[in-house]
Amino acid sequence: MKPELKLYYSIGEVSEILKISTSKIRFWEKEFEILNPKKNKKGNRKFTKNDLKKLKLINHLLKEKKYTINGAKKKIQNNYEKIERNHEVIENLKKLKAELIEIRKNLKN
Repeated sequence: MKPELKLYYSIGEVSEILKISTSKIRFWEKEFEILNPKKNKKGNRKFTKNDLKKLKLINHLLKEKKYTINGAKKKIQNNYEKIERNHEVIENLKKLKAELIEIRKNLKN
């Protein structure tokens, strides 16, 4: 099932989508106040699309921008909306680039 069609994702599904470990997701949940997934009666986390966006943003700051945990926390606390918009633009540009590369590849054939 495509990620866009679901309302809630398990931690395992989130781990697969983002290609990061479940332990890292749990750690980030403790470190970043913006992460607060719902939990069912068993205590299993249920992540929403919005939670996925936040995790992608945290991953972007830590892995691509090379922020420390504390640096990423401060960046998010000081200007979350701007960072989120910038990250969305970056993601859209990456998708566009991939599409253009695919078009160029098909034109050569």
